[in-house]
Amino acid sequence: MDELARLGVAALAGEYHSVVARAAAARADALGLPFLCSSAVLDALTEQPTEWVARLAPAQSHGWQIYADFLLSAGCSRIAVAAESSVYWASGARILRDYLAPRGGTVIELDMRALTPAAVCDELVDNRATALLLLVGHPEPAVSIVKSVRRDQRLAEIMIGAPAGQPEFAEWATLLGDGTAIPFLRYLPERLSPLGARVETALRERLAEAPSFVAFEGYDTVAVLADVLRSHGVDRARTAESWPRVVVEGTRGQIQFSRTPGISVWQWAWTPIQVVDRDPAEPDRFRILHAG
Repeated sequence: MDELARLGVAALAGEYHSVVARAAAARADALGLPFLCSSAVLDALTEQPTEWVARLAPAQSHGWQIYADFLLSAGCSRIAVAAESSVYWASGARILRDYLAPRGGTVIELDMRALTPAAVCDELVDNRATALLLLVGHPEPAVSIVKSVRRDQRLAEIMIGAPAGQPEFAEWATLLGDGTAIPFLRYLPERLSPLGARVETALRERLAEAPSFVAFEGYDTVAVLADVLRSHGVDRARTAESWPRVVVEGTRGQIQFSRTPGISVWQWAWTPIQVVDRDPAEPDRFRILHAG
C-alpha cells in the first residue's frame, strides 16, 4: 500500500481474502488512498468508520446468516465447524453461533490446530453432528477433511458445507472427484442481466472455463472505478467523496454504496446471494438450494 501510494496511484482495487483486505483497508484509510474492495466480506474491514474504502462483496454477517437459514431449513440443527485460527474464521463461527442459538441450533467448534481429519470424524460422531462446515483453507486441510468424512460410513448422512465458497473453484472438483453436494455461498443472481450474460460469454472465452462469481466481482470493480475516474478525475479526495453518488450498472445489478449499520466502509447493500452446490450427476452444474 505504501509503495503504491508513493507511485501516485489514483485508487486501489482488489485483494482476495478478508485478512489481507483488512490490512490493506486500514493502510488505505491512514494514507488517504481510495480502496474499492472486491471480494472480502469481513464485517470489521476497518476498526473505525472511513470515507476512503468502499466494498462490493456483502458483509459476512449478512451472507452467513442466509447460510444459517439454509441449514435450519435443511433440518440441520447440530452444526460442527472445523475451524482454523484466523479473525475471519472466528468471525464466521461467532455469526453462526449467535444466529442459530435463538433458533434452536447448536454450534460445536472443532479446533483444527489440534485435530487430524480422522479425529474430526470421531468428534462428529461423538457430538451427533448433523452438518460439518469447513472453516479452513483450500485446498488443505479442506480436501483431506472432506475425503476422510466421505469415507467414514458412520457419517453417511452428514451434510458437509463450505460457506466461504471453496467449492466454487474448478480445482475443487478436480482434487476431490466426489467434492459435489457441498453447499456454499456465492454472490450471483438467479439470472444474469444482459450485461452479465455478455461478460460471462467474454470471460468464458478468455478463461476457457466458466467464470467463478469472483470474476464478476472483479469486472464490477473495474466498472465502478472506471465510472468514478471518468466522472471525477484522478484526485484521491474527489474519488472518496464520490462513493455515495455512484450509480453503475454491474453484472449482478445496479451498484450503489450506502452506510450500513455495523459496517465501517461504504457498502453495496446487497449483491444477490445464493446457497448452491455442485450437482453430483454433473459437477460443472450448480444447483441453487436457497437464495437471500
